Amino acid sequence: MKHWNGEDRRASVNRALHLRREIEAFEEKWPKPSPQAASMPGFAWDQLERQLTDLAASSVQADMVTHLVSATRKLAAFKPPEMVMREILCLTWVLLDENFHPGETAAPAT
Repeated sequence: MKHWNGEDRRASVNRALHLRREIEAFEEKWPKPSPQAASMPGFAWDQLERQLTDLAASSVQADMVTHLVSATRKLAAFKPPEMVMREILCLTWVLLDENFHPGETAAPAT
């Protein structure tokens, strides 16, 4: 069992407060849908991971999928479904971007 010192506790509380503010801002901008709104079909996290890996623009981006999905999944239970959907869409954009090359530095502006 991990021993939590005061600094660890403060960092955890700060992360939780930051997440709460993000959720509140999202919910303020995007109210919950009406109960009559049609919902999307459900899918499993491993299915999402499998499809994102297949869609990735490069092998480097495909290698990122497991970590990105895991990070998204860990906090999904605390977020509104639409916020999770938005994060998945952003992941997809990064993974499909053929010009995104993780680890490369940008060329200096001329």
